[in-house]
Amino acid sequence: MKSLDSKDKLILEILQKEGRISVAELATRLNMSDTPCLRRIKKLEQGGYIDGYSARLSAQALQLNVVVYAFIRLTENSDRYADQFEQAISQLEQILECSVITGSHDYLLKIVAHDLLEYERFVKRKLGSLKCIASIESTVVLKQTFSRHQLPVD
Repeated sequence: MKSLDSKDKLILEILQKEGRISVAELATRLNMSDTPCLRRIKKLEQGGYIDGYSARLSAQALQLNVVVYAFIRLTENSDRYADQFEQAISQLEQILECSVITGSHDYLLKIVAHDLLEYERFVKRKLGSLKCIASIESTVVLKQTFSRHQLPVD
């Protein structure tokens, strides 16, 4: 897909905030008919601008009260160890994000847990059991002031 026009950008902005909006309502807001609006949405999906649709759950309601950022250093800086690590942690649902980073660590993980004891057990039983990990350095979030889920479209 080529560059986005103003209607495409508006569609993306609205869908990010209101993923359950009907095509009819979206078309009305954009002052267009349903069929062309749906065609634009399909093109945005096919163009890779829209990854998918999902519900955003409340960590608080699920009593996931602890957020931890864990800095990981691998025992060896190799493709084999990186692949092994990435495959293993992709199976752990407590890990929300995994990023390859620069500096003195290899990865940054965002992890949720019900409490610090659960996080400690997770580190000892899950992360700590991975032989490819040389060190884990954890930083506990005391308070999250805000979290954005919408990406800037411009």
